[in-house]
Amino acid sequence: MRMNKLTLIAGLLLAQAATVFGAEVNTLSPTEQAEGWQLLFDGKSLDNWRASDAPGTFSVKDGEIVVHGPRSHLFYLGPVANHDFRNFELRVDLKTYPKANSGVYFHTQWQEKGWPDKGYEVQVNNSHSDPSRTGGLWGIVDYSKVPVPDGQWLTMSIRVEGKHVVTRINGERIVDYTEEANPPRPEGLEQRLLASGTFALQGHDPGSETHFRNLKVKVLP
Repeated sequence: MRMNKLTLIAGLLLAQAATVFGAEVNTLSPTEQAEGWQLLFDGKSLDNWRASDAPGTFSVKDGEIVVHGPRSHLFYLGPVANHDFRNFELRVDLKTYPKANSGVYFHTQWQEKGWPDKGYEVQVNNSHSDPSRTGGLWGIVDYSKVPVPDGQWLTMSIRVEGKHVVTRINGERIVDYTEEANPPRPEGLEQRLLASGTFALQGHDPGSETHFRNLKVKVLP
């Protein structure tokens, strides 16, 4: 009888723990809600998102956006801020697999084909041949160190206020960049400029696999 009671108590505790853990993924805590955070991904579908080039590159499994396939970009076109963000803080959890190459664009806009012309790309790459690593502003302020190995979840944050951009990985600052007036840009990156726009997740090539979850944004003044 004693064992049955212990088993029951243990089962209830495990169930409670599972519920609490599940509530942490793709949801907002009361504190986050009070602070003005909003979800961009419901954990179940790609509603409010639209893929370019090869839509099959993106799928949802176990509460995660799986990015695996040929070049494609998944643009947020939902109701939060009418998908036009100027000053904001974005947080995403992500996990890379070996040779993954992805990215998170901001201040971009929907485009049916090709690499997004407008906005900045925050690199997601811990072991691809491209030497630009996770957290850098690809092509503008690249970062050469690997902040977290493949196969581990990390939290990336992107904060934009005016002409100032700060990226962090697990709270550690990676890029602190202020865009100058009329900044020089290499050919092909002429529209890497701060203005306003939406977010996009990058699918780079068929050998790349990256998972995303907990996509949250807070609109700033």
